[in-house]
Amino acid sequence: KNKYTIKGRTTPLTRRTTPLLLPAALLLDLIMSRPEHTAPAERFYNKREAHKYTESGRLVQIQRSMAKRAVELLNLPKGKSCLLLDIGCGSAISSEQISREGHVWFGCDISRAMLELAKNRSSSKGDLAEVDMGVGIPCRSGSFDGAISISAVQWLCVKQTPSK
Repeated sequence: KNKYTIKGRTTPLTRRTTPLLLPAALLLDLIMSRPEHTAPAERFYNKREAHKYTESGRLVQIQRSMAKRAVELLNLPKGKSCLLLDIGCGSAISSEQISREGHVWFGCDISRAMLELAKNRSSSKGDLAEVDMGVGIPCRSGSFDGAISISAVQWLCVKQTPSK
């Protein structure tokens, strides 16, 4: 057999797929189900899942750390407050890091439940919009000084049918 299939995904066996790596790959596929493979983001991040995500200390720390590094990588002018787009902002954990760095932000996400959490957070100081990044963001070119996307781009890798 020259391929294996897990959860409907078929992966060919190649020279790089050694017998030692194959069981690990199968095991990871079985153990680490990814949310983007279970449902579209706007359905997966319902109120219950949005709260779980936002209250996970581990995920919050990862989000903050990644957002801090993403802003550093933008190489923005020192001492100047810039307008940044946070694509897939969720409950605004990464957006808050943008504020800590002295910048203003506009966050968009497809999950209404995540945006409600962002709106209700006392430290949330940006503007929010319910937008599906997969169909484009309705802003003029050049509107933002930069953009970050923490834990959102992977949702584009799985083709979803519109639920609206």
